[in-house]
Amino acid sequence: MKSAYFAGMIAAALVAGSAGADVKQGVDAWSRGDYKAAVEIWRPLAASGDADAQFNLGQAYKLGRGIPANLPNAIEWFRKAAAQGHSQAIDNYGLALFQEGKKAEALPWLEKSVARGERRTQLVLGTMLFNADAVPRDWVRAYALVTRSSQQGLPQASQTLAQMDQYIPEAQRQQGLTLARKYEAEARALATRLPPSTPGGTVSSAPLPRVAATSPIPTATATVTTPPRPAQATAVRAAPPPATLAAYAPARPAASAPASSSVSAGGRWRIQLGAFRDEGNAHSLWAKVGSRTGGGASYVKGGGVTRLQATGFASKAAAQAACAKSGVSCVVVAP
Repeated sequence: MKSAYFAGMIAAALVAGSAGADVKQGVDAWSRGDYKAAVEIWRPLAASGDADAQFNLGQAYKLGRGIPANLPNAIEWFRKAAAQGHSQAIDNYGLALFQEGKKAEALPWLEKSVARGERRTQLVLGTMLFNADAVPRDWVRAYALVTRSSQQGLPQASQTLAQMDQYIPEAQRQQGLTLARKYEAEARALATRLPPSTPGGTVSSAPLPRVAATSPIPTATATVTTPPRPAQATAVRAAPPPATLAAYAPARPAASAPASSSVSAGGRWRIQLGAFRDEGNAHSLWAKVGSRTGGGASYVKGGGVTRLQATGFASKAAAQAACAKSGVSCVVVAP
């Protein structure tokens, strides 16, 4: 069963690489909007084995520019370029296999991409590890990978991280943060050893297919926080609901609830309005929408982000009503 499409979150570049002027001429034509000419330039080069031309031709098939859109053809060209070690093709091929449901086949390519610190594949593999989806469950590594993705500015990762916070015990989250720092250091070391990009220019492309979500969860563009719950000696719930790539599913408006009893002094329900790398942005959002929620503000830090949550709601329905009134997409956080 094919999945839906990534909502604008997976960007890949059309590159002109070591093949020389011919591949660059194709990129130049693409930049002018002459997609057909670009495809005509790249096709013979791709057929002769040029990895850059293969990747670019795959993008043309993916986007349906200069040639009719054809996902199987796109994936095949990504495969050929990935087999030659083309970094962006490795990223796209692994993601494409995953969205086609070929998760075991996608895994080695996702691992190669993650090793370079690619934030999209970090989120995908981290979600797989959390859900034990085609891989053994590993919450420590899952938290580390999604943390790295979030630290690199992928909003969907921050939303997924907030979901994981509800189920992964504090001790494992701390181990995940330590592992995330190790991954960051390894990625920096690798970057210093990689050869510089070949001049020739890049052309932004449209999104790749989105990864299938196991079950829809709301997206959060901003969040308000309460103090973190104390770590418990026992593991959190034995069977948490599957984490999904939160940012890739459209936000759903929360069901409205009566305004009465929305906030109480002892209310333990919360709503998360967003997660931000810059704490100042969390405060700015609260200044704009906080009064609409009727709750109190809390700023929870962890994993390199500040989570903004509104607190004090007496029930799930009251928290959902506050989400609806906030005017932003948010996540209800259970006590």
